[in-house]
Amino acid sequence: MSTLRRQTRLRKEYLYRKSLEGKEKSAYERKRLIRTALQEGKPIPTELRGEEASLRHEVGLEDEATSTPRSHVDDEYGLAGTRDPKVCVTTSRDPSSRLKQFMKEVKLIFPSAQAVNRGNTKVPELVEACRTHDFTDIVMVQETRGQPDGLLVCHLPLGPTAYFTLSNVVMRHDIEDRATVSEAYPHLIFEGFTSSLGQRVADILKYTFPAPKAETKRVVTFANEDDQIVFRHHTFEKAPGVKGEVTLKEVGPRFDLTLFQVKLGTLEQADAETEYVFRPYMNTAKKRRML
Repeated sequence: MSTLRRQTRLRKEYLYRKSLEGKEKSAYERKRLIRTALQEGKPIPTELRGEEASLRHEVGLEDEATSTPRSHVDDEYGLAGTRDPKVCVTTSRDPSSRLKQFMKEVKLIFPSAQAVNRGNTKVPELVEACRTHDFTDIVMVQETRGQPDGLLVCHLPLGPTAYFTLSNVVMRHDIEDRATVSEAYPHLIFEGFTSSLGQRVADILKYTFPAPKAETKRVVTFANEDDQIVFRHHTFEKAPGVKGEVTLKEVGPRFDLTLFQVKLGTLEQADAETEYVFRPYMNTAKKRRML
C-alpha cells in the first residue's frame, strides 16, 4: 500500500512540474532577451522595461545549471547514468513458441536484461511487479498469428511508453554464418534521427543500454530510413595488418521498427497524455518525415 501511495505521489509531482513548463519557458525567453541586450549593449526591449529590474536580478542569480529550464524529459531520465538499466523482456499473453523464441533473442540484445514469462499476468500487475523489483524498463514483444509484429518500450517509474510496429523480422537461427552473442556492453549507432521527435525516440531506445567500454567489439545500430528504423546487431574484428579496416559479423536478430505512438506515462495508464501518434493521412505526406 505504501508503494502505491508513493507511486501516486511521484506521478502527481511529475504532472505538476510538467504543467509549469509553459510558464517556465515564457520566463526563460524573457530573461534570454534581457541577457542578450546586456551582452550586446542594446536597449532593453520595450515590452520588458516594466519588469527589467526583477528580470536583471533573476539573471544575476542564475548559473549554467539553472539558466536553462528543465522539462518532463529531465524528470523521466533524471537518474540515467547513475546506474545501469535493468530491462524486463516479456511477451503478450498466451504467446506462441515462435514469439517465445523471439523474446529470448531480444533479451540477448539488452545487457543485464531478464526474460519474464508473462503467463496470465495482467498489465497493471506486471508493471507493479517490475517497479517493486527495481526494473528501469519493460520491453514487450507482440504477435499476430505467430508472427512477431509489435514491440513496446516502457520506461519506469514515470514513462514514457513508445509503441512500435515490427516488420521484416529475421530470427537468429535464420541468419547464416551468424556470430555468437557477446555479453559485452555494445556501442550504439543512431543514424538519421534529426527531428525533435527523432531525438526523443533515440533517447527512449538509448537509455535501455548501459554505457559501453572503449574496447568493446559489439555494435547495435538503429538507422532511420524514411521513418522506418532499421535494427542491426554486429560484432567486429580489426583486420590484421590493415589500419582502419574492420570485419563485421552479424549476430541477429534483425528487424525494422515503425513508430506508432509515444505516451507520457507507463504501460498500464490508459488515460496518459499522448505525445505523438501516427495517423493514416500521414502516409500521403511523402516529403514530410517525422523522425
